[in-house]
Amino acid sequence: MRLLLVNDDGVYSPGLAALARVAKRFGEVRIVAPDVEQSSMGHAITYTRPLTIKRTPIADLDAWRVNGTPADCAALGLNAWSGVEAVLSGINLGLNLGNSAWHSGTLAGARQAVLLGCRGIALSTATGDAEPDFQRLEPHVARVLEALLDGDAPRLVNVNFPREPEGLLWTRLSIRHYDGRVVPGKDPQGRDHFWLTVQPIEEVEPDTDRWAIRHRLISMTPLQLDLTDEAALREAAATTPR
Repeated sequence: MRLLLVNDDGVYSPGLAALARVAKRFGEVRIVAPDVEQSSMGHAITYTRPLTIKRTPIADLDAWRVNGTPADCAALGLNAWSGVEAVLSGINLGLNLGNSAWHSGTLAGARQAVLLGCRGIALSTATGDAEPDFQRLEPHVARVLEALLDGDAPRLVNVNFPREPEGLLWTRLSIRHYDGRVVPGKDPQGRDHFWLTVQPIEEVEPDTDRWAIRHRLISMTPLQLDLTDEAALREAAATTPR
């Protein structure tokens, strides 16, 4: 089995190295990752300039760095390496829950794989004041990959790990409304700058990814590419004359 690894934290991320160590148990591994951090890039695709890909010495790994986005990395990796059965994106340093699915570069790497006809799995973990203990997390990552690399598993899955997992749960996205704020400030030279911040205004819904993490469960959320609001489509079609 050939497994392509991408991420949005950059090619030297400890989460990417941890994922590679586990993924090597399941098959042949190649890393194609951004040369610098590309967090919250969403599904950006570089088309205004050419991309470069360079071999990167990381332990005994077949690793390459790209001056582009996570989605670029997935596209270049799949183009250069035939027979890839799954693209693994992560392990991201920070959770990707609920609404973050829209802007997550980690999820975009997995989603680009599915757009190109390959399986995509995004993996993220909670962080705190210190770097996650990836050595303790590795058995849980192996359990997830064993389940999701099976032929009958969903094609696109968003996985999130609590700091100390106690179980696993299939979930749906937690879609909450947010109180978005723009917080003004000044830099040391007196120039205006702004922070974009959000505060959730609704409680965590049961059986969602956010609920699972709160209860120390690994969240696995199957996703789809079709964004069509089927209920709204049926209602509009029924009430609008042709």
